[in-house]
Amino acid sequence: MEAVKEMESVEKIQAINKTSWMQRMKSYKRTPLSFVLWLLVNVAMIATVAVLAYLIVYILVNGVPYLNSQLFELKYTSENASVFPAIINTLIMTVLSLVLAVPLGIFAAIYLVEYAKKGSKLVKIIRITTETLQGIPSIIFGLFGLLFFSTALHWGYSLLAGAMTLGIMILPLIIRTTEEALMGVPDAYREASFGLGAGKLRTVFKVVLPSAISGILSGVVGLVVALIVAYKEKSLLTVALFACAAVFIAERIMGFVM
Repeated sequence: MEAVKEMESVEKIQAINKTSWMQRMKSYKRTPLSFVLWLLVNVAMIATVAVLAYLIVYILVNGVPYLNSQLFELKYTSENASVFPAIINTLIMTVLSLVLAVPLGIFAAIYLVEYAKKGSKLVKIIRITTETLQGIPSIIFGLFGLLFFSTALHWGYSLLAGAMTLGIMILPLIIRTTEEALMGVPDAYREASFGLGAGKLRTVFKVVLPSAISGILSGVVGLVVALIVAYKEKSLLTVALFACAAVFIAERIMGFVM
């Protein structure tokens, strides 16, 4: 009986899909321009997937034959250019930067959206500051990290110095991304939570944040990609340059997605 019911449900779904498809085709006859746009979107999608598949296959075909155990040794020497130490350093740099910047950025955005008074001068100052930091060239962040963390604090060319520099760079983006995600949550969610007797803190962490988590995580994932691309040299200036470029690209992509 259960198998028969499943078959009937599948047939109903197929019939509904066929009906909706026919209705869509009839609507396209009335609006040919919509059909052209639909066709262009599908062609663009197929072309994008095809290019991505080609790149993946090309990299695998030309790269897999050169993989060997020496590339993943713990020790890097002039004779054996192992990539394993670079992978470990990249992961450490990424984790440290995110641990330093993500909590501070998220809590700052929560304050700006949920707790600060609307039209407050302090909020305007913070937003102007974050937007200004986003527009500062990466070389300035690199020089600041070099002069303050590496020279003034005597940290040298360490992972901590690089992580602090990158943390300062990505902090404005985290604040803006989280702020936009929180503002995208409908006020009806907050009002319903307050109506059920929940306090401000519980509403923020039990209702608002779970609703905005997708937008926040998408911004953090973009930053992870940015930091992985960034840490490819030991120079803080080069790290800052590549990080700023990658974060800028991630921000533009996030702007189109959201």
